[in-house]
Amino acid sequence: MIDITIIGGGVIGCLIGRELSRFQVKTLLVEKDSDVANGTTKANSAIVHAGFDCKPGTLKGKFNVEGNAMYDRICGELSVPFKRNGSLVVAFSEEELPELHSLEKKGKQNGVPGLELLSGDEVRRKEPRLSKTIVEALYAPTGGIVAPWDLAIAAAENAMDNGMELRLDTEVVNIERIEGGYRLLTAKGDAIETRVAINCAGLYSDHIHNMVAEPCFKIIPRRGEYFVLDKSEGNHVSHTIFQCPTPNGKGILISPSVHGNLIVGPNAEQVENPDHVETTAAGLNAVREAATKSSPDVAYAAVITSFAGLRSTPDTGDFIIGEAKGAPGFFDVAGIESPGLTSAPAIAVHVARLVRSFFGNLTFKTDFNPVRRPVVHFSQLPNEAKAARIKKDPRFGRIVCRCERITEGEIVDAIHRNAGATTVDGIKRRLRPGMGRCQGGFCGPRVVEILARELHIPMTEVRKDRPASVLLTGVTKMGAGG
Repeated sequence: MIDITIIGGGVIGCLIGRELSRFQVKTLLVEKDSDVANGTTKANSAIVHAGFDCKPGTLKGKFNVEGNAMYDRICGELSVPFKRNGSLVVAFSEEELPELHSLEKKGKQNGVPGLELLSGDEVRRKEPRLSKTIVEALYAPTGGIVAPWDLAIAAAENAMDNGMELRLDTEVVNIERIEGGYRLLTAKGDAIETRVAINCAGLYSDHIHNMVAEPCFKIIPRRGEYFVLDKSEGNHVSHTIFQCPTPNGKGILISPSVHGNLIVGPNAEQVENPDHVETTAAGLNAVREAATKSSPDVAYAAVITSFAGLRSTPDTGDFIIGEAKGAPGFFDVAGIESPGLTSAPAIAVHVARLVRSFFGNLTFKTDFNPVRRPVVHFSQLPNEAKAARIKKDPRFGRIVCRCERITEGEIVDAIHRNAGATTVDGIKRRLRPGMGRCQGGFCGPRVVEILARELHIPMTEVRKDRPASVLLTGVTKMGAGG
């Protein structure tokens, strides 16, 4: 029997897995998709929130501020790009000032450091391309930006380095109670017996909960649509720019990304199906119109892609974290919408504490290593280091992605790490081939070839992302004599 099974490989599940890998227990993470970070984690604003908009006394308020303070250390240990670029919440009229001042008050109650109210002129001195109609803003220097999929992948890899097991393409379809724990039945027809189960299933966490306990919460999928602009627009603003929040969320933002792009969005639309991640013309038009209020001269001609993500909005109004009533050893970590990414490191520590208490304490590993082997970003190396790397492994001298200047050596490394990539989008999230101007038009076929070679499978079995998402079905052209 496994000691602990985590259901769901988003950033929450992966960080909990890493936290539990500090202890002498057998931990398994199961994920229904073909990679970790494949749901909400891969499609959100990528913002590390300061914590001023959470209601004081809530789990959101507590874990937002605690998690924010952990980011420098955890991203340093895991070799994940992170930047404290600061955030600005802007008000366009005197009527919005009470809401802005309320945010400042809540932030101070939550313990957010360094909050400051700025006049419109002070805002524009920081950000010259913002609207002249802005009358005041709340400045939070602890706000930041990160790549959420990088964080999840790195946490899973480090957890596996420290003994955690990962099973992908493993969907839990039912849970039975057994003596001393639970039996998880999977879509593959096998079963996993575990003493403790941790429900990190995101948009499906209410379904997983209802398999073992009485329904007590409902997850409402809420779709948000975004534009991503080319790196030529990456310095349009240096801070994350929010508008005053509404009942549907934090409003439309404009922000640089840690990789040098500009992101604009999201809107907020309730949907019925937790798989509805398509973008819509109406939604994107609404994003563009609203964002123009903050900055009228964003160059939308430089948009290189758009995407939509779903938030796991709980009907309880707060995170749901704790042992399910009447189900000993079954822990819900559900309803983790914004600021879930920011809160994730602190949530992981808290959940590990709950699990330790359930077991009556757990023994720390003396050989736990929190540091992930750094990822080689070849284009960022000095020329001498590039030459040495190519001499050691010539694959680092072969450029596969021209837009992002990614080499074959980097792709091979990403495949063979723990929690390594097995799909085209898995490579894309780890290294960014396909995220540049051509969106994979040049590098896509070569990535397929490398995956097939390194995984020892035919190219017709290489998937774009999820199960059954094969890219090739057969040969369309034959050479001479073929």
